[in-house]
Amino acid sequence: MKNNSSLHHYINSSLIILLLYSSTPLLLTGCKDYITEKEPGTAMLNTFFTSVEAANQNVIGCYVPLMWEYDDTYCAEWFIGDIASDDALKGGGSTGDMADAYDFENWKTESTNTLLLCIYRGNYQGVGRCNLALKYLAEMDVNKIKDFDQTTKDRLMGEAYFLRAYYYFRLVRIFGGVPLTTKVIDNSSDWACPRSSAKDIYGQILADLDSAQNKLWTINEVPVEQLGRATKGAAQAMLMKVNLYLASPYWASARQDGVDHAAQAKAWGDKIIESGDYTLCSNYWENFSLAGENGPESVFEIQYKEVPWGDYGEGFGYTAGSYTQILTRSRSSLIGGGWGFNHPTQNLYDEFEEEDARLNLTILVPEKEQMENLAEEYYLGNKYLNFKYGMYLEETSTGGGYGKWGIHATRGPLNNKQIRYADVLLMHAEACLLTGNDGEAINDINQVRERALMPAVGTDYAFYVNGEKHTATQDLTVTLRHERRVELAMEGHRWFDLVRWGNTKAHMEAYQKQETPEAQSHLATFIEGKHELFPIPSEEIILNEGLNASDQNPGY
Repeated sequence: MKNNSSLHHYINSSLIILLLYSSTPLLLTGCKDYITEKEPGTAMLNTFFTSVEAANQNVIGCYVPLMWEYDDTYCAEWFIGDIASDDALKGGGSTGDMADAYDFENWKTESTNTLLLCIYRGNYQGVGRCNLALKYLAEMDVNKIKDFDQTTKDRLMGEAYFLRAYYYFRLVRIFGGVPLTTKVIDNSSDWACPRSSAKDIYGQILADLDSAQNKLWTINEVPVEQLGRATKGAAQAMLMKVNLYLASPYWASARQDGVDHAAQAKAWGDKIIESGDYTLCSNYWENFSLAGENGPESVFEIQYKEVPWGDYGEGFGYTAGSYTQILTRSRSSLIGGGWGFNHPTQNLYDEFEEEDARLNLTILVPEKEQMENLAEEYYLGNKYLNFKYGMYLEETSTGGGYGKWGIHATRGPLNNKQIRYADVLLMHAEACLLTGNDGEAINDINQVRERALMPAVGTDYAFYVNGEKHTATQDLTVTLRHERRVELAMEGHRWFDLVRWGNTKAHMEAYQKQETPEAQSHLATFIEGKHELFPIPSEEIILNEGLNASDQNPGY
């Protein structure tokens, strides 16, 4: 299914990368050297958007920054979503291996952090590409272009709206308010862009997602060869997610005037569930296998391909494969060693119920597996390894077996699930609890647990949170959050969930008490009101004339 995708075909086209690099300056960085004339690329753009193929290629190019996991350092979003949380320690060969990520796990991050700079710039590259696509697509006349119709134009614009919202959502939940622009920046007079409030950023995200869901096709309307494109269901899932964020304590100041965000979240979740467009995979592990890509549970996933592209270490856009597999694979496995990053914590391990099969499909215990050098697997006394993305059970084009590498040792082909239907059900359950619909919430949770062959809510099953015993009927909110943690563990959600729920400090302090003595010796103090956000990269404050030192997040 995956290998026939036109999305993969265009993502692997060097033409698109060349085109978009030459036509879109680096957005909101100070790279004015890229501006070599008053309006760079104008002539090319005026003559480029004259065909359906050109329009399609430009929108496909908007997806590409989602894939980026390397520039000056490795910068997948799970470095924050997992490692900053109580789900994972950095891992790697030592504390100095990816020192920027070491700072994330220990509350020592500074505004000079290179990993943060890569995340910031990569997402703004995405914003810039979407702004370019939306501007020129809007100007294309369907009556003057062969084989171009309004339905196609709307779908392409819907994809660009969705992706722009997605990039801004990534930025706002890491940095809070950031510079906001929805136009093409193609001359030096537009480089200065002030910081907008989180409320304004969320407002733009909601507007873009609403435009997207009105224009996009449903998943059933997308041809098999084009799976991977954003759909109406993906936009509605994001509308549910964003409204859940705004209904939560931490983002209260960003709420939109007169909007009941909890009710909105439930309403969008209702639409997705009632559509019947998505179902849970019968087997949990299908979500993390090559065979299961773009399957029935997939609402939106980042597409990767088993094709090396360019030389190693050349920055953004030089590979169509994912680095996550080599980054997270065990260091000395007999199936092929990786780099051992993203170590699950004891705290996460203990929250899984003993009989939960998802535990062994999420966390690998090296003593139970064949390892060439067991000592190499430990990090600050932590013995657990990430299983989900590094150890996928697949045959690849170069041979069969348990997680064998493909055609390049550092670039894996496995897609990254950003939104799957289990996530939708658990978000809907959360919205139901916020709106007093407990029965619907229990039904949602039980669907997820039934797939995992776990007891249903109502059987009063027990689980542990930070070492304290809970039963499923004690507090449905605690039950929901427990289920969300174990179902989605090591998928990059945990940190952002903790922050929006407004109880980050309590969870981090409880988790730290369970850490190994070695890990505890490295931990700084979590400061409430500071560490929920990360600092805006200092280099961006210097280079963007619209920002100044007072725009930095509190405490940095």
